[in-house]
Amino acid sequence: TYRVTSVAALTFFFLYLRVAEIIAQPGEVSDTDDGIVQSPGGQDCCAAESQKNCCQLFVSLREIETKLRNTQREMEVLKSQVQGKSIFGVLTFVNFVVFGASISVGGNIGPFNTHTTLIYKKVYVNTGSFNPAAAKLITAIRIFTAPVRGVYYFSFSGHNHSSKPMGLQLMKNGGYVVTSYNHAAGNHYEAATNGMTLQLEVGDQVYMRLVQNTWIFDNMHNLSTFIGLLLFPL
Repeated sequence: TYRVTSVAALTFFFLYLRVAEIIAQPGEVSDTDDGIVQSPGGQDCCAAESQKNCCQLFVSLREIETKLRNTQREMEVLKSQVQGKSIFGVLTFVNFVVFGASISVGGNIGPFNTHTTLIYKKVYVNTGSFNPAAAKLITAIRIFTAPVRGVYYFSFSGHNHSSKPMGLQLMKNGGYVVTSYNHAAGNHYEAATNGMTLQLEVGDQVYMRLVQNTWIFDNMHNLSTFIGLLLFPL
């Protein structure tokens, strides 16, 4: 859209030049100033009917050019707001805030006698939520901190042996949002999943919690996962 607007503005600019040539009388040259056509000096362009029409066209084209220039400036502002924002001096591309990870450790985690924040040790992607230079050093996802105000989507999955229950909670700033719970039910493996869309402010924290006295299982097949992404900034 940005390029289309620029082309349209250039097209109307050349139309200006053409109108100026039509309005100018033989032997007179219309003035131009920085690419904006000026009305010919010392000449009544509306003296004849044809010249009146040309004068009206000239005025209309100048109004259109002004609107196009304003639209172009507005689009440049919106482009800067959508593509990037300065966060603590670091340019973060807000339309690419996304992460995905799995627990990826062999065997069971838990049960513990208190609620426990889960650590997802195998990171598949982590973009925009941290300093880009430091993001390469991130080897595990524990707590996601929102870099920009916006609407985010989070989803998680869990796997467990049903000899003990599994309780998973999606947390926001210390309070749980949604829960998935598998009750103890014999001698087999079970899975659970859940997710939610959340509006977050800058600095809000989202993470996964293992409910006390429950456990979760993962291995090289990455059965227990946690993902999140920015849908759009606000």
